Amino acid sequence: MEENEIKVWDILVRIFHWSLVIVFFIAYFTGEEENIWHIYAGYTVLGLISFRVIWGFIGTKYARFSDFIYSPSTVLQYLKGLIMKHPKHYLGHNPAGGWMALLLLTSLFVVTVSGLKVYAIEEGKGPLANSSNITVVGKSYANSDKYENEEEHEDKEEFWEEIHEEATNFTLLLIFFHITGVIVSSKYHKENLVKAMITGNKILIDEPKDQNLTNK
Repeated sequence: MEENEIKVWDILVRIFHWSLVIVFFIAYFTGEEENIWHIYAGYTVLGLISFRVIWGFIGTKYARFSDFIYSPSTVLQYLKGLIMKHPKHYLGHNPAGGWMALLLLTSLFVVTVSGLKVYAIEEGKGPLANSSNITVVGKSYANSDKYENEEEHEDKEEFWEEIHEEATNFTLLLIFFHITGVIVSSKYHKENLVKAMITGNKILIDEPKDQNLTNK
């Protein structure tokens, strides 16, 4: 580590970040085939999200939600500075990046839970599968109940499939904005944020007096 560098992202945050990138796209590109890789990737995404939420409360300084979840007014102030091409520098996540991280975690949670619901309805498997739906009916009502159950089954499947698809598309949109934000922030702050998420180190930047380095 150079003298003007400081460790910001711990090893667990970095492993989480790049693992999530890889596993999400494995899940995305295997979604149409509905193969076992898609299912395992979904479980892995859910596990990674669960870890990140826990680490957001008990992890290292810059990994904690308390370090990068700012008020809406602070986010707006940062975005105004970004538009004016002189945004305030933050050592950890900037205010916009912090909320983007939270939105991505929430969106990915909806994607995985809705996917598990579809898996449970279609295959009757997974943690959300409910075997208690089996009922005993009289013979005279068996056929009518069968048709009603099939229709209800199809409605549920269609409902959760739609949520799964829309949540996935929304997540892709967030990823696009996230990548754009990384490129723009890297340019204006003259730092390589992608490299920082690989090495964990960020360079201490000398800001003008009206834009002091902020650690919150």
